Amino acid sequence: MHEHGLMKGLMRQILATAATEGALRVTGVSVRLGALSQMTARHFGQHFEQAAAGTIAEGATLDVATSDDIADPLAGDVVLTGVEVET
Repeated sequence: MHEHGLMKGLMRQILATAATEGALRVTGVSVRLGALSQMTARHFGQHFEQAAAGTIAEGATLDVATSDDIADPLAGDVVLTGVEVET
């Protein structure tokens, strides 16, 4: 259930960014998975695909960076680092 809340918040950020840019669709999303986020890139991708279905982010490519720094203040987080859009 943690993933559902996480993806819901992330999709809100992505769609808000797209709306600000006047986007027709989101073509790419970049995220950084913290070392303690309990998410693998593959697991994140599966949840992203489900969350994006039916939105302008459906089919967007993912760029997932992973961190192994457990001392990072954001080690437990999934951080949106970029949104590419088509206007």
